[in-house]
Amino acid sequence: MRQGDGGFDSASIMRYHTLGVLTLPRKARQRSESGIYHLMIRGINRQHIFKDVEDMRYFLQVLHKLKNECEFALYGYCFMGNHVHLLLHENSVSISQIMRKLGSSYVYWYNRKYERVGYLFQDRFKSESVEDDSYFLTVLRYIHQNPFKAGLTASIKQYKWSSYPDYLSTKGATDIDFALNIFSQSRKKAIDQFIDFHNEKNDDCCLDMETIQRLPDKEAIEIITGLCGVEKPSDLQKVSASDRDAYLKQLKEKHNLSIRQIERLTGIDRNVVFRA
Repeated sequence: MRQGDGGFDSASIMRYHTLGVLTLPRKARQRSESGIYHLMIRGINRQHIFKDVEDMRYFLQVLHKLKNECEFALYGYCFMGNHVHLLLHENSVSISQIMRKLGSSYVYWYNRKYERVGYLFQDRFKSESVEDDSYFLTVLRYIHQNPFKAGLTASIKQYKWSSYPDYLSTKGATDIDFALNIFSQSRKKAIDQFIDFHNEKNDDCCLDMETIQRLPDKEAIEIITGLCGVEKPSDLQKVSASDRDAYLKQLKEKHNLSIRQIERLTGIDRNVVFRA
């Protein structure tokens, strides 16, 4: 593509591997103080990245291999047809390095198997930091409920390609202690509460729900200032907590502003926006 038309010429492309991921200059990711991230990768143009059980099995093998190699804690995962959710804690190796290794290993194998070349994953992976126990459990439930809400299974415990079965059987490569200990130090009680929590009705909204087309910032700012009676969105931080939460709830539910957009425009922490 020509420079100046909104695209990139060949000199602008940093690197194209056989892994099928296009790497372009981007704004630096927000670092997690806890080291815990919710990550999502999806197929380019939303195409399937798993065509059969063997593909999912191989992806899981690579994930387990890298877990030992990169020494990260794996708290949750779910493989869908065209995307993957992960919940992990990085240690000495950054999430960018982990995801690069995961992508290169899987896509090299995938391209050889299906005798194809080219991109497989859509742009770079998406991520969000997870800074408290409440949101951690919400993300974990959201990940496990993905196939159920998508109509792929009658119940989350029947879906084989998520970490949910690991929590019930206490087997597998998932690091289950961290999540279960949030519920209780008693393993049996913790698992019972874990199951009850996953069966609660909810409208959990995490990461990939933010892909819904949002209003332009100019319109969003007008809505925030008009609804909340403030001169600028950041002034919402100055109102009482109860009024702030009421406004945030309306902005999300009535005006369909995304959590990410509200956080960015108002400067209010995403966890506060989420809980409102």
